[in-house]
Amino acid sequence: MNHITKRAEDIPPFLVMDVLETAQQMTKKGQDIIHLEIGEPDFDTPQCIKEAAIKALKNNETHYTHSLGIIELREAICEHYKKSYGVSVSPDQVLVTSGTSPAMMILFSTLLENGSEVIISDPHYTCYPNLIQFFGGVPVRIPVYEEEGFQYSPGSIREKITSETRAIMINSPSNPTGNLLDEKRMAEIASLGVPVISDEIYHGLVYEGREHSILEFTDNAFVVNGFSKAYAMTGWRLGYLIVPSAYIRPMQKIQQNLFIAANAFVQRAGVAALTEAGPDVARMREIYNERRKYMTKRLKELGLGISVEPTGAFYILGNIKHFSGDSYKTAFDILKNAHVGVAPGIDFGKNCEGYLRFSYANSLENIKEGLNRLEKYLKERT
Repeated sequence: MNHITKRAEDIPPFLVMDVLETAQQMTKKGQDIIHLEIGEPDFDTPQCIKEAAIKALKNNETHYTHSLGIIELREAICEHYKKSYGVSVSPDQVLVTSGTSPAMMILFSTLLENGSEVIISDPHYTCYPNLIQFFGGVPVRIPVYEEEGFQYSPGSIREKITSETRAIMINSPSNPTGNLLDEKRMAEIASLGVPVISDEIYHGLVYEGREHSILEFTDNAFVVNGFSKAYAMTGWRLGYLIVPSAYIRPMQKIQQNLFIAANAFVQRAGVAALTEAGPDVARMREIYNERRKYMTKRLKELGLGISVEPTGAFYILGNIKHFSGDSYKTAFDILKNAHVGVAPGIDFGKNCEGYLRFSYANSLENIKEGLNRLEKYLKERT
């Protein structure tokens, strides 16, 4: 007889991965698929980062490091936050992890008891509520709406704060909307007296205005960040937490038990990313921006609702409510008949039903072909 825990049975699937894996099966059968569903940079990791890793391997940096991470990387992270946001962070507040998912595991396992609440927006990144529930917490969802630019309302957040509230989670630039949280709203959220968890993984990928770190507004905050998106390092699995000093030792103990430390030579690559790869990031950002402008214009021409143009990350959320109320079924129908992978909105929360998420982390040539196929698909069905 199998004995599988309830939490393992209950954790929902990541629907975008279901689309991707189905698309991969179709590719194996010889079908040409255009991928607009996955949020992974199509660029190679910058050369200076790869060379730093190779040098570290040649220098035999293949052993355990300090569980918090090598001091050079933690200092580089602090310098990056000082230069980018004007905030002072001590290396002793930084915990380097094997990606941002382990960072969130450590964070939630530190903050949450059974029944603890975390306030999140809806839409939201798929895995937020899944991880919160996995560690016994309760995600408290606050709808944000297209007609309001998907902006988190501090007033709505205030109404949901209870004695069980452990944190308010923000993500700016946002997955799946691509929008930035207004600076004044961020400051007001920071003033509500509840710790703020700020997922800043898409920082560095902003095309209009500028991103703000939660640390500009409060010290009562936890920053989740990493190297996957801006530095095209998804496969390197390198992330980090910046946390109030009182939380470092408990988190360090969890790291020691679950992960020991992040990979030594990968941490050296992270130092190079922060200190040498700025021009590469700027080049990638310029190309993303060209794609963003094209895709936004083209999706509007196809009749998808985009009332507020996204200004960050590499996603566009298209409203298809006039066409379908079932984003999951529609996404797989588009994949089957148009051979284009798109992400169903329902994966990002109930308030995202009736939307499809499009990623422009693909070449402009592929984006044009994918949207031409989508146009043909829509014409045939309307």
